[in-house]
Amino acid sequence: MGVLLWGIIFESVDYRVEKPIIITLTDRSSSMENYKDSNQVKTQLTALHEQLNKELGEEYEFVEMNVGSYADYGKTIDFTDGNSDLAAGFEKINVDFYNRNIGAILFVSDGNFNRGNHPVYSAEKISLTPVFSLAVGDTVRKRDQYIKNVASNEVTFFKNQFPVEIDIEGIKMGQGSATVSISQNGKAIASQKVTYKDGKRDFEHLSFLLNADKIGFNSYSVTVSRASNEYNYENNTRIFYIEVVDSRSKVLILAGSPHPDVSAFKQVLDEDQNLEVVSELTPTWKKDLAKVDLVIWHEPGVNFDPSIQSLLLEKRIPVLYVIGPNTNSSTITKLNIGLTALNSKQTDEIQGSLNDGFRQFELSENAKNAIEYFPPLKTRFGDMRLSGGAEIAIFQRVGPVKKNDPLLYFNKRGTVKYGVLYGEGIWKWRINDFVRNGNFDAYNELVQKTGQYLLVKQNTSSLNVSLPKRFTKDEEVIVNASFYNESLEPTTKPKINFTLTNNKGKRSNLQFAVAGDMYKLTLGKLTPGKYSWTAHTNYNGKKHSKSGVFIVEDIAMESINTWADHTVMRQVAYKTNGRFELLKNYSKIIEMIRDRDDITSVSYKEASFNDLIDYKLFFFILLLLMAGEWFLRRWNGSY
Repeated sequence: MGVLLWGIIFESVDYRVEKPIIITLTDRSSSMENYKDSNQVKTQLTALHEQLNKELGEEYEFVEMNVGSYADYGKTIDFTDGNSDLAAGFEKINVDFYNRNIGAILFVSDGNFNRGNHPVYSAEKISLTPVFSLAVGDTVRKRDQYIKNVASNEVTFFKNQFPVEIDIEGIKMGQGSATVSISQNGKAIASQKVTYKDGKRDFEHLSFLLNADKIGFNSYSVTVSRASNEYNYENNTRIFYIEVVDSRSKVLILAGSPHPDVSAFKQVLDEDQNLEVVSELTPTWKKDLAKVDLVIWHEPGVNFDPSIQSLLLEKRIPVLYVIGPNTNSSTITKLNIGLTALNSKQTDEIQGSLNDGFRQFELSENAKNAIEYFPPLKTRFGDMRLSGGAEIAIFQRVGPVKKNDPLLYFNKRGTVKYGVLYGEGIWKWRINDFVRNGNFDAYNELVQKTGQYLLVKQNTSSLNVSLPKRFTKDEEVIVNASFYNESLEPTTKPKINFTLTNNKGKRSNLQFAVAGDMYKLTLGKLTPGKYSWTAHTNYNGKKHSKSGVFIVEDIAMESINTWADHTVMRQVAYKTNGRFELLKNYSKIIEMIRDRDDITSVSYKEASFNDLIDYKLFFFILLLLMAGEWFLRRWNGSY
């Protein structure tokens, strides 16, 4: 028995035989039913599977897959998928059957695809595996004209113009013309003519420029006028959506008295079409901050009104303070901008020097160099102290001497940003920039990026909802959400409700499901149209909500092509050393598979090493022999 404890190791060899795997990959997209013989496809597929089992029997392993928008397992019965990503099927096979004995792939399709890469590239990745293409559909092109593509920006700004690019293709239309029109709410707003010159296959590209005059999601319809004897009229119309947003921010420039700095700020900010800029004098201002997103307060010490500062803090509006020699230290303290300055009546002139460590926004080399040449600003003389947390963008400089005091800095009150320019006379920077460079580019960039940084609001909402703004009718709508407690830690304690309203006013009340430390809600495939939604919950006695809009587009990609593309099917077969046949001739393919010598079972040798003590049978035999010896010795009186 002690021999078992010596650690003796034995090698054992097993042989595993893997049958060749025959994978049937079937295109389940709706274009498979675009042809006269489409009603025979299901019957032929069923017969193919039956004959595979009958002819190849137990010598092969069979796997059935289908592909449309994505690839999965199972028999294809209905051809309803609105998209076809044929390459996705081969990609999935390559991943799921890596290093497996794939004997052959039977690829059933019409060859049309509208998503993903060309399938031949993905098929070639599956090494040493022939693809047998079984094609369906009619390759004869019918008389037809259709909208091949509509390209436009998904979002545009209110009162702007936006381009729309439209591609029209005509097949066997003869020499003639057609009218392409764009309609909104049933009213034609633009139209152009296309002329078919070749008559056999014509391609025309049209460009339109439309006005964005209505805020929100706007639906537009592109239509090609019908011609006689067209094979398909469904592809003569295409609907697209543009979201028109009023992203303009309102900037209020406040000043105690008229000053050229106000004009210098207003001139550059007015160039941005997304900004609405107004200027007011504090003595006559009505203290209306409705829709104001940023305030530039020039020389608060002139006609200082402490109620203005209280109002700005109450409304949580970002402010750029321009502190000149007319704002004394007492007023600076009341502004609560983290700055302490001596109450001196003397003035000083200071220039700027860029802080290389400032990272809140980036300036071009032109703007960085210009800061060193800008003329000095006028301010009060004396030392100053800046509280912690401030981000200095430009330091003060007197001649060649760079000081640690700020000329321009930024800070926050909670989540609300504010900036301080410590000096007046910025109008001189604008003039200097033009004199030196013949333009205002450097000055404009500095002012614009300062305003943009202050305008960008930090998201501090506890409830966050992730939902794209557009889907097609063949896509599943999935909504993700997250909720954060007061410590900004994700939590799933509150129940989050979701209200969905379609364009007819019908409401659906749903609830998110918990998925890990987040929430998930699957709405499935929705009918085309515009939908509004609201997500809401209560947590610790406080209400939280988010709302938005999305659209489901009626894009019938599978109805565009009315002919089968067997060239794709032939390329896949040729590049993988397979064969091309029509689906109705599937028997020939089965015969080829049976006769090929490279499609066969593979035997794998698997070696394993085990300790002698692991062989339980050997252990019990030794135990039995020892017990038998002991019994015989006792019987014979040896003990």
